[in-house]
Amino acid sequence: MNKSHWIFILTLAVLVGCKNDKPAKEAVSANSAKQPNIVVIYTDDLGYGDIGANGATELQTPNIDKLANGGVRFTNGYASSATCTPSRYALLTGVYPWKNKNAKILPGTAPLIIGTEQMTLPRMLKTKGYHTGIVGKWHLGLGSGHVDWNKKVSPGPNEVGFDYSYIMAATQDRVPTVYIENGDVVGLDPNDPITIDYKNNYPGQTSGKENPELTTMKWHHGHNNSIINGIPRIGYMKGGEKARWSDVDMADHFLKGAQDYVKKHKDGPFFLYYGMQQPHVPRTPHPRFVGKSGLGPRGDVIVEADWVIGEFLKTLEEEGLLENTLIVFSSDNGPVLNDGYYDDAVEKLGKHTPTGGLRGGKYSLFEAGTHVPFITSWKGTIKPGVSNALVCQMDLLSSVAKLVGSDIRTSDSQDILEAFLGSSENGRKDLVLEASAKTAYRKGDWAMIPPYSGKALLKEVNIELGNSSEYQLYNLKEDPSQQNNLAASNKEKLAEMVAGYTAIRGKQTEKIKEIELK
Repeated sequence: MNKSHWIFILTLAVLVGCKNDKPAKEAVSANSAKQPNIVVIYTDDLGYGDIGANGATELQTPNIDKLANGGVRFTNGYASSATCTPSRYALLTGVYPWKNKNAKILPGTAPLIIGTEQMTLPRMLKTKGYHTGIVGKWHLGLGSGHVDWNKKVSPGPNEVGFDYSYIMAATQDRVPTVYIENGDVVGLDPNDPITIDYKNNYPGQTSGKENPELTTMKWHHGHNNSIINGIPRIGYMKGGEKARWSDVDMADHFLKGAQDYVKKHKDGPFFLYYGMQQPHVPRTPHPRFVGKSGLGPRGDVIVEADWVIGEFLKTLEEEGLLENTLIVFSSDNGPVLNDGYYDDAVEKLGKHTPTGGLRGGKYSLFEAGTHVPFITSWKGTIKPGVSNALVCQMDLLSSVAKLVGSDIRTSDSQDILEAFLGSSENGRKDLVLEASAKTAYRKGDWAMIPPYSGKALLKEVNIELGNSSEYQLYNLKEDPSQQNNLAASNKEKLAEMVAGYTAIRGKQTEKIKEIELK
């Protein structure tokens, strides 16, 4: 038998064997499924003490607690910042937000602040064959600063690594109050175009300031512009009547979007960034959750968020995905009670402590501003437990890159995968934290806040900002509520902390004082 006959017989054998094998599409799908799905569930203004797993007794969060008890609950988990936009920027880019002067709380008309060529978590995952999606809050800017909401809005999430996006442009309390799917306003009537202005109202349009009798939710500060669904917002909006969202249905709406995304891409691998709106203002629980917490609308929307998370996890389970999905749960910053509306958040707080005993809150350099709930879960892979490792959302990019076999890393995102998986207590060694362009430093058991001018208390929300004319130094292990400033009595430790801080941040504060070690 000559060589050509052998080749023919071998080829025939291969073809016959293929008939009994899986179809090519199934084989590719099975191979892709070896890569774990990645899901980030990101709440908005949820405090460290707002969940039962972290000690809450006056508020019930059974589904979040179940997630925590089945995975790793971090006692030292941080957002990068004490406000939303900077934290979201850090999570998606792996870069300190104070390096980007535009990474601050944005109006609904702000341009995209992530560079379209910049590395992001979804962009990295796309290089490894992932389908990437975002459902929920975005608040990282859209377009180039002059958006025509009646045409495709670009650049946005789809230009920085997301294959699919279904978002609100900014926040629930800012206009435009519409959903945007892959750059297009959902349900827009071209005969009723949208126009937005953050400075001036339109002739004949009502506002919360001039027409308080038309509101169903009373504004306290800052939220007195266009009235939509009875709620006064930040900014003025005209048109787009059919496209406007229903506030009380928003949680259900985004839940369905997240569930549909999972079902559509269950053959994976996929990455889903699920940006929930709760418990950010305006707090608008669906009627079936009104009064359920006993703590007013803020408590009710946390109960609603917990239910939503339970339903989403149920979908992952029903689709057989829990054993091949890494879930990360956290919040963009710490808690705030009165954040612009009279909604009984303060009056009905009772014995509940959203900060979990930490000092400060949203907007603050103190711990409660950035020290947030942080959970990782992966059924069958992550062993349940509690970790004291220092971890930050900014580290997800480099850590997940290692998990999926990518060599991509970003400048400030550290590979602490083993800590996220619960197999090591070694997290990052130190971290610079940010609040309104001012920064503080965390290392080991210690926290240091440089001297800053400015008011100490943000009266509108009754939160201490952390500003002081002197250095502040706290031993968080012995003094988690930051009541005992050790800067004067432990100058050696202070000098060490300032040196570590300036090595990362540089002398960027208003005044870095020389420390006399005497």
